[in-house]
Amino acid sequence: MAKIKVTKVKSAINRTQNQKRTLEALGLKKIGQTIEHENTPNILGMINKVKHLVSIETV
Repeated sequence: MAKIKVTKVKSAINRTQNQKRTLEALGLKKIGQTIEHENTPNILGMINKVKHLVSIETV
C-alpha cells in the first residue's frame, strides 16, 4: 500500500472532543508534527474528520 504523510497544522483548542481524540489516534500531538501512515480506508476516514486541522502529502 502507499504511504501518506499527515502533518498537524492547526490547534485542537475549541474543537470537539471527537476531533481531539481523532488527532490523538493519528499520533499527532504538536503543531508541525508529521506522521507516516498506510493509505487505508480507516486512516483516510480519520483524516477526513480532521481535514481542516491537518495537511496530507503522498509519499
